Amino acid sequence: MSQLESILEIVVRSTEIDVNGHVNNAKYVEYLEWGREAFYEQAGADYATLEGQGVITVTVNLTLNYRRECCQGEVLTISTRPERLGRTSFVVRQEIKKAASGELAADATVTMVTIDVQTRRPVPVPKILAELFG
Repeated sequence: MSQLESILEIVVRSTEIDVNGHVNNAKYVEYLEWGREAFYEQAGADYATLEGQGVITVTVNLTLNYRRECCQGEVLTISTRPERLGRTSFVVRQEIKKAASGELAADATVTMVTIDVQTRRPVPVPKILAELFG
């Protein structure tokens, strides 16, 4: 499998809205995490599978651009795709779009490091993830 792109669809809930009447900025980080979880699951590299191989992934950098506000009830799509592979790290590109219009609401690049479950030290990206970068 190479160049997997996963798409997760969500609906903005009332609890995600701030005093300005739109999605709170911190919720976008959570949306991105949900998108990465869907990406891992679709790749067959869910948390339990990775942990079974003695590794987990941790976020070490997140660059997030807010483009358009999102409001309660809107359907959003979160796309996640591999961008760059290193020895112990990898970068995914994520976009949050409004499903109705296709407008880009936010985009991000997220750097992940694979670490050993026991030592908590970086280890090479496991094959199950590395293969996604074609």
